[in-house]
Amino acid sequence: MTTLRGMTWDHPRGYDCVVAAAEAYGAETGVKIEWDKRSLQAFADAPILDLAAKYDFIVLDHPHVGQIAETGALLALPPSTGQGTSLGGSEESYFWGGRCWAYALDAACQMAAYRPDLGAPLPRKWEDFLRADAAKYRALTPLLPVDAFDMLMTIVAGRGEADLPRNPQEFVTDANGLYALGILRALYALGPDEQVAMNPIAVLEALSGTDDFACSPCLFGYVNYARPGFRKHRLGYFDLPQCDGYTGSRSILGGAGIGVSARTSDPQAALAFAQWITSEPVQSGVYLANNGQPANRKTWLAQAADPAVAPFFQGGFSTIDTAWTRPRDVWFLGFVDDVCAIMPDFFRKAIPAETFLGTLNTLYRHHLKGA
Repeated sequence: MTTLRGMTWDHPRGYDCVVAAAEAYGAETGVKIEWDKRSLQAFADAPILDLAAKYDFIVLDHPHVGQIAETGALLALPPSTGQGTSLGGSEESYFWGGRCWAYALDAACQMAAYRPDLGAPLPRKWEDFLRADAAKYRALTPLLPVDAFDMLMTIVAGRGEADLPRNPQEFVTDANGLYALGILRALYALGPDEQVAMNPIAVLEALSGTDDFACSPCLFGYVNYARPGFRKHRLGYFDLPQCDGYTGSRSILGGAGIGVSARTSDPQAALAFAQWITSEPVQSGVYLANNGQPANRKTWLAQAADPAVAPFFQGGFSTIDTAWTRPRDVWFLGFVDDVCAIMPDFFRKAIPAETFLGTLNTLYRHHLKGA
């Protein structure tokens, strides 16, 4: 019997669905697939080259594809043959240098989440958090450094600056960067200091498990928390706040792809499973039924009519379909790491926004020059 190993991330959305799919695939084909899981932070940070030395499959975030192409950690895959199945830029986000490095397995973007049963008002503009009565929104925000930086980029994109980086000298313009930092600082002041250590999962758990908070204005959405019975309280999703004077919002694309290690002992068997688990029947079937958040467009459209999950799939469809893709260049991940290292001090030590933005742009020029 062929045995393959995969690495995903530690949440029911990342783990339960691939384990269930592997069991179904094994019963059908005789191929055994074992899955391990890493933390959400490691999902964003762990070098793919190291994981590829141990696993046949790696579930990954698309900003890694530039490094993947450079290191040869994963096999270049045949492009998907499905027509009209990509959700927004999900499929394209795993292409780099004209080659496909992973198949879209899971689709996500930043959304706003809330507790419908609490009846609190919902913020519609980012400026709502600057007003004297902003406490009425009872907001909790994931300000773990990488999430805070993602939110900064999203707010900037909402002011028409979605094609980051701006130019070789500045990652974002001063006007938009200072605006975004002002919103982030206001959100930090409205919630507990622990926000600086909270990722989207921690915030969703707090929203769905307690009555302490009523909404979160920007986080990567998880369908699980919209399902009846997943947690004590069911969550709904709504459009991201807009910037005053601008129409629409531009969310960052998230999700995950499944790649095949260049060191797999059985490339043919590994490729066959990667194609199978990302096919529409599997995405709409065993994958979805076991806490999965599919990347297939047809699945999302069909599930918008299911009351059990419509608050997510219907509420988030247009947002994800117009989401923008983060940079995937080789320099980007190192730049993000350095920005994240200074982000907690921006909140906790009240570093002036002008100083912080100047440091951010200096780091950007350093990494861009070294690429």
